[in-house]
Amino acid sequence: MILELHIHSRYSYDSLLDPEMIIRVARDKGLNGIAVTDHETIKGGLEAQRVNKDPGFAVIVGCEVKTEVGDITGLFLHEEIKSRNYWDVIDEIREQGGIVVLPHPYRGHKLNEVLISAVDAIETFNSRTGRAENILAEELREKHGKAAVAGSDAHFYSEIGLGRTEVNDSEPEDIPALILGGKTAALVGGLSDSYLQSCSQLIKAIKLKRYSAIPRLLASASAGYLLRY
Repeated sequence: MILELHIHSRYSYDSLLDPEMIIRVARDKGLNGIAVTDHETIKGGLEAQRVNKDPGFAVIVGCEVKTEVGDITGLFLHEEIKSRNYWDVIDEIREQGGIVVLPHPYRGHKLNEVLISAVDAIETFNSRTGRAENILAEELREKHGKAAVAGSDAHFYSEIGLGRTEVNDSEPEDIPALILGGKTAALVGGLSDSYLQSCSQLIKAIKLKRYSAIPRLLASASAGYLLRY
């Protein structure tokens, strides 16, 4: 079973993706399941789960929460995460029977031993993170004996499936136990075009009405697109 465990929908402040279309694109790309992990909310995951018509296709409700030490992702959630303190976030995920993931650990994190020891899995490949940082993430996972997961961190349909997690089973209900048991492999895929990150920030500026930032971000996205090859 091949899963994509890090996707952002229109419920994130920096994405416009429709949950139903996310499922369609993921299936077209040969994926067996996805996790929608919007910033600070599970609304996208719940909608994706509701519109999914294929019982053999796994839709995992997730959330990527910004804390004082960096982002923490919860998978298999059914309630919103209210705290923004990292230790309380971890507690809330566990109280829901969820899985705690440390995403892109070498991008925007203040790593410490307590945090690393508390998570269940480490994202060792993220398509929006550089190759060197992904290599360090895998070394960190191996050192601490954590489960490995991968995701694209998709904010655009073209990014879906660039990061994939292989799970050694074909039954969706077995996924949590297999992740916790370390029965997963992070498949190294392609990296996102860097200009897409500027596009995400442009969407964020528009949604949050930070209009003064729009000309700069538009110029950055345009230049990145023109210089991508």
